[in-house]
Amino acid sequence: MDVFAISPAAAKPIWILAIICFLLALILLALAYTAYSSQNSRVEIDTDQLRIVGDFWGRKIPLNQLMVSDARILDLSANPEYSPKRRTFGTGLPGYASGWFRLHIGEKALVYLTRRHDVVYLPTSNSYSLLLSVEEAERFIKTLQKYSL
Repeated sequence: MDVFAISPAAAKPIWILAIICFLLALILLALAYTAYSSQNSRVEIDTDQLRIVGDFWGRKIPLNQLMVSDARILDLSANPEYSPKRRTFGTGLPGYASGWFRLHIGEKALVYLTRRHDVVYLPTSNSYSLLLSVEEAERFIKTLQKYSL
């Protein structure tokens, strides 16, 4: 029996496979970070800013941009018009939504939701609102009122 080797491929397929593996690793890291953030997100209130810490959509918002007097606690089952309707740039998983969404009332909102009851609705002066599933929602609003005086 005679055996003939096939000529080796050029380096191009190896580079393409390396790029695909790199992209898959990035996606896996992003998913792991999202899973971690879904369990460890928080809101910090300081003397001059509100800071949302969690996944890719966290940010700092100056307290003077928050319309604290209009803040309220909602049950999204009873007030479906404030529920997220369409994700524009964010994460949407069963039991966890974060990022930018359009609400049923057409309003733009930065959302960090893990439940549908006791959700803080907090408008801002920058043409969007916040929807936050914070624990102790009443105390959260009272703390915001204290800092925004």
